[in-house]
Amino acid sequence: MKTALFVTCVNDMVFPRTGIAVVNILERLGHQVEVPRQQTCCGQMHANTGYRDEAMPVIRHFVRTFQGYDAVVAPSGSCVAMVRTLYPRLVDSDPQLAAAVAELLPRTYELSEFLIDVLGVTDLGASFPHRVTYHPTCHGMRALRLGDRPLELLSHVRGLELVPLKGAEECCGFGGTFSVKNPAVSGAMLHDKCAAILDTGADYVLAADNSCLTHIGGGLRRRRAAPRTVHYAEVLAS
Repeated sequence: MKTALFVTCVNDMVFPRTGIAVVNILERLGHQVEVPRQQTCCGQMHANTGYRDEAMPVIRHFVRTFQGYDAVVAPSGSCVAMVRTLYPRLVDSDPQLAAAVAELLPRTYELSEFLIDVLGVTDLGASFPHRVTYHPTCHGMRALRLGDRPLELLSHVRGLELVPLKGAEECCGFGGTFSVKNPAVSGAMLHDKCAAILDTGADYVLAADNSCLTHIGGGLRRRRAAPRTVHYAEVLAS
């Protein structure tokens, strides 16, 4: 299977260890993973802020970049949700591009979907002897409907103690540009999320999106709180 890593902007620029973790996981399972150097943003920031015309060239570039792969895998529920749920709406006025997008969508996966639904793998032989809690990010939970897939993978990690997070389904308040445009509301949501995390007594907070973990991590650091934020892929690669 010819597999490509869609690393995403945030991971490429700020959290490269997450992208490396995904490659290590897939190579451990016998896959040869390519990381197309020409890949750029998926266009989510443009589209979410209302700049549809500016998003279109980015979408065309994404489709060209990942043509020819059997699977496109990303450690981001947010960016995969952009491709699978918003691309079809944004390109409906361009039949040729719409056809190319429709062909690409079934081959684009968030990591846990690819591991469980495509490869049929739940136990990666990982070990992480720590107390953790998991925050299901909004795009992964509501747009992709990842359900318990990440938790199923984490349940097979040796030594890991998974503690339920109260109000787990509630947004952390990031929402991309939402946190910039609505800082007071975003801050209040973040306060509640951090309080719930602290109540778990966890050493680590895991999620499928480093963008949300950045927001949560900032809130925890301002409280001088102990829990560290880590993408769940890095735990599975451990």
